[in-house]
Amino acid sequence: MSEKAYVVNLELFEGPLDLLLFLVKKDDLDIHNIPIAHITKEYLAYLDILKEMNLDVAGDFLVMAATLMAYKSRALLPSQEALEGDEGPDPTAELAQRLLEYQKFK
Repeated sequence: MSEKAYVVNLELFEGPLDLLLFLVKKDDLDIHNIPIAHITKEYLAYLDILKEMNLDVAGDFLVMAATLMAYKSRALLPSQEALEGDEGPDPTAELAQRLLEYQKFK
């Protein structure tokens, strides 16, 4: 009995922003209103596959995953500045701006 090998083709991404932009486009999400929990879950699923393939490359992607989780935690917890009325920059707006700039260059 011969065994057939399964071939899995993965998208190749040039970096963490490339993957993030792909996930946003794949799910037809608004860059200015990204559901961080949803996109982080998909991002981490891809990251699990990436780690198995090449741990050296996964480092940059891990940084972006940590950034997404930090954005989500900031959104869920009130900051001291927000309680005092002095709101800082919106991290999701910063993420949207980075993605838009990356999309222009891509």
